[in-house]
Amino acid sequence: QVQLVESGGGLVQAGSSLRLSCVSSTRTFIHGSMGWFRQAPGNERESIAAISWSGRETNYADSVKGRFTISRDNAKRTVYLQMNSLKPEDTAVYYCAATFWIGPPSLLASTYPLWGQGTQVTVSS
Repeated sequence: QVQLVESGGGLVQAGSSLRLSCVSSTRTFIHGSMGWFRQAPGNERESIAAISWSGRETNYADSVKGRFTISRDNAKRTVYLQMNSLKPEDTAVYYCAATFWIGPPSLLASTYPLWGQGTQVTVSS
């Protein structure tokens, strides 16, 4: 059974940076797109970023475009989310997700059948 494990969350001040990591527990990385999503208390899950299997295509939500960068290292079975210029409204639990979809990276949560447990990011003002 494939497991995705996120790490790198924490408590930071506004304007700071964090890098989240998501590692796949299987020996071979999932051959498909990966995505990052987040959910704040009382809010619906929000898509953040997605990356194709090759890493050459990325897709971002408008709310994070220019501040967040998604990348992946298939040899390390890891996908990253570099978050810069963090804002209090970025506070949420961040989840990575995987799909076997090999088309353009999708920001639709329904595309992703595999999910991690999440890592908390808290940004203080």
